[in-house]
Amino acid sequence: MYEKSEFLGTDSINKLIWKLSTPAIIGLLVQAFYNLVDTFFVGRALGDQSVPGIAGVAVAFPLQMLMMAISIGIGVGGSSVISRMLGSRDVNKAERTLGNVFSYTLILSVIFQILFFFNVDAILNLFGATVDNLVYAKEYAVVILQGTLAFTFGFVLNNLVRAEGNSRVAMINMVFSGVLNIFLDAILMFGFGMGVKGAALATVLAQLLGTIYLLYYYMSGKSPLKLELTNFTLKFDLIKEITMIGFGSFVMGASNSLMLLVLNNVLSIYGGDLPIAVFGVAGKLLMLILMPIIGISHGLQPIVGYNYGAEKYSRVNESVRTSLLITTLFGLAGFILLSAFPGTFFSMFSTDADLINSGASALRIMVLASPLIGLNVIATTFFQSLGRARPSFFLSMCRQILFLIPLVMLLPHHFDLPGVWMAFPISDFMAAAISTFLLLKEYRYFQHRSSSNT
Repeated sequence: MYEKSEFLGTDSINKLIWKLSTPAIIGLLVQAFYNLVDTFFVGRALGDQSVPGIAGVAVAFPLQMLMMAISIGIGVGGSSVISRMLGSRDVNKAERTLGNVFSYTLILSVIFQILFFFNVDAILNLFGATVDNLVYAKEYAVVILQGTLAFTFGFVLNNLVRAEGNSRVAMINMVFSGVLNIFLDAILMFGFGMGVKGAALATVLAQLLGTIYLLYYYMSGKSPLKLELTNFTLKFDLIKEITMIGFGSFVMGASNSLMLLVLNNVLSIYGGDLPIAVFGVAGKLLMLILMPIIGISHGLQPIVGYNYGAEKYSRVNESVRTSLLITTLFGLAGFILLSAFPGTFFSMFSTDADLINSGASALRIMVLASPLIGLNVIATTFFQSLGRARPSFFLSMCRQILFLIPLVMLLPHHFDLPGVWMAFPISDFMAAAISTFLLLKEYRYFQHRSSSNT
């Protein structure tokens, strides 16, 4: 079974990154696109109520982000352990990790669903709901919470499949669920007139079928790892290792949720539903930049983990250099596209002139530091892949917790609403500076280790 992952230590780095990242990029872009389509359908289906409808979905979205954060944290932690164990040829521990990840995901998903389902109104008010958008936010959130297990297992299993170097399966799943989501959106929202509830139900059903596909992949023996019931018994040392390594990714996702919570509340003070709706659209458009960058990081993770486990340090450094170059180019392309045609993008979602004009101004500011985003994402993934929980945790906190949230709260006092949008490029720049410093330090260390081994 080990031989199925051996190519991670022998193929050229450039070839490996594109081989492993391209399916992830395609899958993630499809996911980003269906989120855009969700917003598009909500805006078009609700007509005159498009602004509070889009704002309601934006208010409910932090709940979905928190759910995703838990599953990505488990998935990244489990992936790091599995890829390193495959690199060091410890297949038994890799399979124990796989079983423990399944049990861990089930337990945390049930706890999450119970905690949030019976407190929906209070949670949405905390997330910045207004009188006008609360009804739409609740319609969306209730259905999403009912699909918790589909979401969590889908994201966890996608990470585990990529850790094996089998990113094609992860891509097929993401493309399948994304296309299905778009198809179901049209049927449920327009064919059955279900509105915002239809958008949520389409998302849950698509994720559920995608999760079933990944379960079939493991149960049919197509994975290099065997899924055995004896490995489902929780092992404290493994759960601790998975949690510590994945905690950075969880914090990054949870900080997204916290950022949206703070942002929605600040925006409600400085304009109500209109700026909330502006960010509801702008945030989805920014995902078109972020998703290819995250896709590259997904391809990087098994390469770094495997080669670090195999003590091939020059290949570790080469993979980081190559991924940084590619992510910078992706960020630059996104900056050019979104800053050149912001009004055109916003006009796709609504005919409301205020929404289009306000959105165009906001988007031009928000994308200013987009070419630097990859530095923080790659640095976080790099330390996760090494099993270095502390630096990965710190870096995952930088952009959202340490910089963006304080700036979102501070800058509007001096620059009014534009201050909220200015917080995004400033925090991107600051996080990139710290990431560069930590990456250079580790890069030089691996250069020395590589020289010592030759």
